[in-house]
Amino acid sequence: MVRMSEQTCVIFAAGEYYGDTPIVPSGALVIAADGGLDHTRALGIEADFVIGDFDSLTSSVPHGSNTLRLPSQKDDPDLLSALKVGWNRGARQFRIYGALGGRIDHTIASIQLTALLAQHGGVGFLYGDGMIVTAVSDARLDFAARHVDSTGDARARMVSVFAHSSDAQGVSERGLKYELTDATLTNTIVQGVSNELLDERAASIDVRQGTLIVTFPSSESLPRITRHHAFTGDLGALDTTVSSALAV
Repeated sequence: MVRMSEQTCVIFAAGEYYGDTPIVPSGALVIAADGGLDHTRALGIEADFVIGDFDSLTSSVPHGSNTLRLPSQKDDPDLLSALKVGWNRGARQFRIYGALGGRIDHTIASIQLTALLAQHGGVGFLYGDGMIVTAVSDARLDFAARHVDSTGDARARMVSVFAHSSDAQGVSERGLKYELTDATLTNTIVQGVSNELLDERAASIDVRQGTLIVTFPSSESLPRITRHHAFTGDLGALDTTVSSALAV
């Protein structure tokens, strides 16, 4: 078992914020991705880095060495570029606002990027509309016990689990309304949707081999992550080119 404490990077993207007020932990690296700079300016938050092709930015593009302007035609989307900047500066936990809702293709891309992080030993938390979306690979998520209102809005206690890899083996869910033991989930069969946290019960979601997408209420404290082995590799260097397979 590998239990890690990760340096945090907070990324502001250009999508929906649902009226939520983002929280920036003390000492966190802050990156504004393209139109996310509009949000940091509105919130009075200073970004350490600004990155993008700035097609969604409505305010002025800042000058300076902390602004990384990307070409409009490239393989990596702005969010992946922001993740690479954070990763290459030591961040392994990413809290990402404005990457859910709005355009469905952007939402799917954001969820795929959380899986990319998980498969390299990092973790991304996507915040949106009262929920958090994350991914976990070969690891366990542990949620602390707390009071859960069983009579209020069901979304405030709802947890869902989906296989992102072709199959996810050794999946166990403990402390939830519906428990699962050593199951195999596939990415074409939905078996883990709409589970529930229980009042004053700690809960865990474990996958021995494979990658899961997990959603849970944003009112929950972020889960502790225990990885079943060490991970190697990284997200790669900042890529501003178009691959030959896509070139016209």
